[in-house]
Amino acid sequence: MKKYFYIGVVVIICFAIAIVCYGAWLNYSDAKQIAKRMEERTITVLCGEAKRRDILPKVILGSVRFSSDNMTDAVALTDGRIKHWFVEKNSAVRKGEVLLTMVNEQIPLKIQQATSTVSQEEALLSRALSMYRRQARLLERNATSKDKYEEAEANYFAAQEKLKVSKAQLAQYQIQSDWLSVTSPIDGEVLVIYQHEGASIQAGVPVALVGDFTRLKFSIDVEDLYAQKVRLGESFTLTFNENVTSNKAYNTKYGVGNKGDHQKVIAKIIGISPDLSEPADMRQVVFEVDNRAHILEPMTYTEVTMELQKRENLLAVPISALTDTAMDKVFIVDENDIIHRRSVKLGVSDGEYVEIVSGINEGERVALGNFDGLEEGLRVNTRQNGDD
Repeated sequence: MKKYFYIGVVVIICFAIAIVCYGAWLNYSDAKQIAKRMEERTITVLCGEAKRRDILPKVILGSVRFSSDNMTDAVALTDGRIKHWFVEKNSAVRKGEVLLTMVNEQIPLKIQQATSTVSQEEALLSRALSMYRRQARLLERNATSKDKYEEAEANYFAAQEKLKVSKAQLAQYQIQSDWLSVTSPIDGEVLVIYQHEGASIQAGVPVALVGDFTRLKFSIDVEDLYAQKVRLGESFTLTFNENVTSNKAYNTKYGVGNKGDHQKVIAKIIGISPDLSEPADMRQVVFEVDNRAHILEPMTYTEVTMELQKRENLLAVPISALTDTAMDKVFIVDENDIIHRRSVKLGVSDGEYVEIVSGINEGERVALGNFDGLEEGLRVNTRQNGDD
């Protein structure tokens, strides 16, 4: 009986060992088949070539702050009450042109009093001069004492000084009277009127904002690598994605011949700081905009496309070669159709092609479009892009 028991146990153990071995063989066989299928797997990849192309570079700026060097307040220089405005909002004015007049009842009275004082001092000076000359003649004949002569001389000089002071005071009141007419500080356009007729204001209070927006400026900070590619005087065309004509901070009028949102705005480089001859990692590039059509105002605009006005011959690849949101990786396809991931440094773009600053050599192929399933070391079938 025990003999059959032991035989059964042995049979069961052998059967279990056989099952384990069979399972291991199946696993090995499946892994081998999977590996074989992976090796035999084929993905067709559309390829483009890194080569020199004539492209019209574009840069999309998230926001641009325009400013004007010619914008300042017209300020009242003395106290007074506004009597009359000679201009309205959006009026074109010249430097020195009268914007408004004020009244101050005290100033005419002060001028009258000062004029009377000057007349009195002139009369006193005239008498002092006569006495001084008389004493001088008498002294020459020894008919008066030196003390009387010196007293007459002192009185004459004192009368001169009093007259100077009185005339200076009169001139000051006359200047204050002139200040009752507030003039434009610059050539430009009346942008804002702060005070209205009848308002009483004090010296130093702004009454209007005057500006000239025919030339506007903006600046951008760029890496030295890109700043070295531009030059003073180089021009760019600006395109605005937002409706610029419906958003005016100062509600200025349009210039003659403007095309509204279809107006081409030209920006010219007028400054690079620090100078390109000095070492720097970042530089500020300053642009001036021809705004004679009065499309723009000193404010911030978003989504501005800046396009160079001339084409440049650059080493470039299609933008569809970029594999990630950081836009610094591509898949290279070597001469054996093997995939390699490569880091790149990009330059300018025209919306279809992007400049390669480093990371790809001319003539190398890059994968385009769909990157699903692509990985380092994978062999692929290739199909050349029709544009290349």
